Amino acid sequence: MYDLTGFQRDLLYVVAGLDDPHGLGIKEELSDYYDDEIHNGRLYPNLDTLVSKGLIDKGTQDRRTNAYSVTRRGRRELAARRDWERRQAEG
Repeated sequence: MYDLTGFQRDLLYVVAGLDDPHGLGIKEELSDYYDDEIHNGRLYPNLDTLVSKGLIDKGTQDRRTNAYSVTRRGRRELAARRDWERRQAEG
């Protein structure tokens, strides 16, 4: 996960935390956190990067909506990141 941008890490956390992760829901969640609108030109290429790295899977919810889910590898990476953050915070 060290090679991800901060935005990509945030995307991974959001996909993992949502019950029904799809593009619009992910976008809304990130927009709330970032206090700025997240444009599609930023969102979808970064989601595709996470797919290509094997951290999330991309499927279809319906003809117009993509659905995302965190892969087993993605969950391992998230757990390792949380462990690393905890160790850093404990000093």
